[in-house]
Amino acid sequence: DERGFLSRHFCQNELRNAGLDFRVAQGNLSYNKSALTLRGFHFQNPPFQECKILSVLKGSIYNIVVDIRRDSPTFGRWLKYEFDESGLQMLHVPAGCANAFLTTSDHTMVHYYMSEFFQADSYAGFRYDDPFFNFKWPSKPSVISEKDANLPCFSDVKSAQKGES
Repeated sequence: DERGFLSRHFCQNELRNAGLDFRVAQGNLSYNKSALTLRGFHFQNPPFQECKILSVLKGSIYNIVVDIRRDSPTFGRWLKYEFDESGLQMLHVPAGCANAFLTTSDHTMVHYYMSEFFQADSYAGFRYDDPFFNFKWPSKPSVISEKDANLPCFSDVKSAQKGES
């Protein structure tokens, strides 16, 4: 109506009906001032592997999800998703997969629901340009944190995911 709209942003029952057993441990907002800002690839190792559900509240992103479960039949494969605030889309990132995104507009805000609490000792990540995966980004990042720029290649990550899904 003339006021705008109401949209259910999270529903445990709808997720369960879709075959996803997802509990929310925390919600995070990622604000990105400039287009071509890179975030990721990040994940948590067992026993703190986390599922994520993300949505773009403002702006737009090019997102990549990569399967890093070594015993998975899709190990090493990745999928790209492009979405923005207009579509009201949400993306489920399964446990055992790493996620990264590149903003494609200024003032982009991404919301995450996380299934686990952040565990610093379990946290890991790898390079956005890791040659093992041969990612295809639409542009080279112009803004990247020192931490993300200095992440190792996946083959050098000490405790990479082990086949749990």
